[in-house]
Amino acid sequence: MTETTSAPDIAAGRLSKDALDQNFCDLHPLLDPHEAQVEADRCYFCYDAPCMNACPTGIDIPQFIRQISTGNPTGSAKTIFEQNILGGMCARVCPTETLCEQACVRNDAEGKPVKIGELQRYATDTYMHRGLPQPFSRAAATGKKIAVVGAGPAGLSCAHRLAAHGHDVVVYEAREKPGGLNEFGIAAYKATEDFAQREINWLMDIGGIELRLGQMLGRDITVDGLRQEYDAVFIGIGLPAASKLSIPGADLPGVESAIDFIARLRQSKDLSGLPIGQDVVVIGGGMTAVDAAVQSKLLGARTVSLVYRRGREQMAASRYEQDLAASHGVHLVFNARPAEIRGDNAAEAIVFEYTRQEGSNLVPTGETLEIAADQVFVAIGQWMDAETEDLELDGTTLARFDGNKSSVSNVWVGGDCAHGGEDLTVTAVEDGKIAAESIHRALSA
Repeated sequence: MTETTSAPDIAAGRLSKDALDQNFCDLHPLLDPHEAQVEADRCYFCYDAPCMNACPTGIDIPQFIRQISTGNPTGSAKTIFEQNILGGMCARVCPTETLCEQACVRNDAEGKPVKIGELQRYATDTYMHRGLPQPFSRAAATGKKIAVVGAGPAGLSCAHRLAAHGHDVVVYEAREKPGGLNEFGIAAYKATEDFAQREINWLMDIGGIELRLGQMLGRDITVDGLRQEYDAVFIGIGLPAASKLSIPGADLPGVESAIDFIARLRQSKDLSGLPIGQDVVVIGGGMTAVDAAVQSKLLGARTVSLVYRRGREQMAASRYEQDLAASHGVHLVFNARPAEIRGDNAAEAIVFEYTRQEGSNLVPTGETLEIAADQVFVAIGQWMDAETEDLELDGTTLARFDGNKSSVSNVWVGGDCAHGGEDLTVTAVEDGKIAAESIHRALSA
């Protein structure tokens, strides 16, 4: 993780602890039973369930909502967990506004979908708050042993499903904590009270899963070595390395990756000690960029600008996330790409070139914009940065075939490191589930 920069206008303690606690409280507090009942009653329980078709993990949404409406939230949670064992986190971080809720027929009737994400959280949180045991038990031991590389959503989903089938699983994780994107890569206000780790501990209760931390692929373990030791291998290492700017001034103090900033914030025990600039600029158009921009404002930055090189409609972050940023005072700038970061000994300003779209190409207009910036967070993409030996690539990510098989026998892949990964917890969970079922079929043949 990148160390905190020492630029002169980057300082801690811009807000009081009470103000920070308020700023970083739960974005969507848990529905109470009455609120959940009222919201569940809005569901039409459509026979063709367009919401279910829009869910990457295929959760039976009408069924779990019906169970809430009949006063059975624990049964509802089991329905969710059958398809998505990380349903609690997905209820917090999934862009439901572009998935299940966008497909909800209530949009046509009222212009307002059923709050599927909040109902999912109500069910899963109710189950976990009641201290109920893991709803799945292990099948008879198969004697097979599988290595899972990466303890993010894809790896954890794969490990849990394999353990349920009776296989023994060893999960290797490069970081000091498991969780991947859920632990290190999302805004703190989306998953409060250490939820990511509590969910992992709950998931691990199924048994049959061993976790080995500080084990990096290419440094401590290799694909070939794992293939020799285990009956199957799943690779779900995500995209841990951040892409860098290649413009003058990109190496000045005050410039760092947004993912490093978010990870540092998520692991901070005292946000009043976390330095932030007076004038912050975030470069990028995805969820990471929005999370970095909003949290900069919540930490007490005077101005925060989020600058994206294309138009609003091309942003990977949903319109809901864009509006969330704007509601917190983040200034959104579109059609501008960075040209130079200026400063004598640290970042002081960024010059952007305005752009226009010509087909699939961006063309500079000749106009420029300069924004004051003592701290710059770069969120322009991530890459794999791992030694994957003979595994075939499809572009810059791992090629995958039916059942998420890789190009090498007995090796499966999934999540963001696999071709077509979408930088979403829910799709990573589905990748892990698909791979686990494919592995189980192969080992049972």
